[in-house]
Amino acid sequence: MHVSTSLREWQQRRRAMTEGTIGFVPTMGALHEGHASLVRRCRKENDTTVVSIFVNPTQFNNADDLTRYPRPLEEDLDLLRDLGADEVLVPSAQELYPDGYRFRIEGPELTNMLEGKSRPGHFEGVMTIVMKLFNLLRADRAYFGEKDFQQLQVIAEMTKEFFIPTEIVPCPTVREQSGLAMSSRNTRLSPEGREHAALIAHTLLTAPTCEAAAATLAAQGFTVDYVEEHWNRRLAAVFLEGIRLIDNVPTNGESNASLP
Repeated sequence: MHVSTSLREWQQRRRAMTEGTIGFVPTMGALHEGHASLVRRCRKENDTTVVSIFVNPTQFNNADDLTRYPRPLEEDLDLLRDLGADEVLVPSAQELYPDGYRFRIEGPELTNMLEGKSRPGHFEGVMTIVMKLFNLLRADRAYFGEKDFQQLQVIAEMTKEFFIPTEIVPCPTVREQSGLAMSSRNTRLSPEGREHAALIAHTLLTAPTCEAAAATLAAQGFTVDYVEEHWNRRLAAVFLEGIRLIDNVPTNGESNASLP
């Protein structure tokens, strides 16, 4: 596995990749089994697997959240070696935003609801960094988890709108044994909080309406931002122990074998 810490180094290596397909898994690090499942699928479907690790500052609307985001780089690299990743790109913010955040991509109404409504500027940052990475990677396929379901829709639409020749591959949410959707933010929860957070998915699945789900979650001690249905999914964002957690479950009978 080769680790590129500068864009010049990566671009030299990318120019040498003249044969076979390239698969790409973009991450912000603090890797867990959900990320591992993306890497495994990427390896299975491509000749070269590239993973990026970059905590993107432009998608955070809360400076404290950015500061506290976990960054266990050496552990992440060890995991990626074990998974058989071929290339890892670990760029700096100075290189990816050499002139600051002067240019950014603005999205459609899709980016102003749910996460976009609660986190102003979030999807502009997401779309901008993904576009930069897509241009740097020029991958055949890119893999995204369905836990961030709205993000998946936004990136798929952006890719189509700008004629980007990278196939967006959605991958099922990976969950802990309790049913909690795996997330890098889970590491900031107490053991008790982590166990309690498993109620999010179960409530979304069992409540008869969004309003009922929101009321139940509030009664269970969560601070509810939203519970809404879009794209045949029931999506929610809540706070527990000051940590923002998101999840979604299918509403159209779609199977979700990984949910206990």
